[in-house]
Amino acid sequence: MSFPNPDEPEYHGHSHNDGTEPHSHDGSEPHEHSHNEAEISAQKDQILKQILTSEARSRLNNIKMVKPELSNLVEQYLIGMATQGKIRGQLTDDQLKQILLSIQQPKRDFKINRI
Repeated sequence: MSFPNPDEPEYHGHSHNDGTEPHSHDGSEPHEHSHNEAEISAQKDQILKQILTSEARSRLNNIKMVKPELSNLVEQYLIGMATQGKIRGQLTDDQLKQILLSIQQPKRDFKINRI
């Protein structure tokens, strides 16, 4: 039995015995996945630019920094509405606020009034 030699390229995972470069574990090319994500992100941005005013886009970007999960939920909702043809023109900042309020509605605060 031979032990791996740190001076050989196989030890560091740079190449295989057949001379090919290592692939990712799922069989897809490593760059293919990031390229796909970039393409989807670019398509999302393009749709959002078409359906949101600059103020509304700015608000959504600010939300993305603080609450990325909420931002993703709103983006998916808006893109779904746009692809179904339910959004005509651009949504204003006030309309986006209403959508945000309706999405966050289930989280209610209970007030206890002391007598």
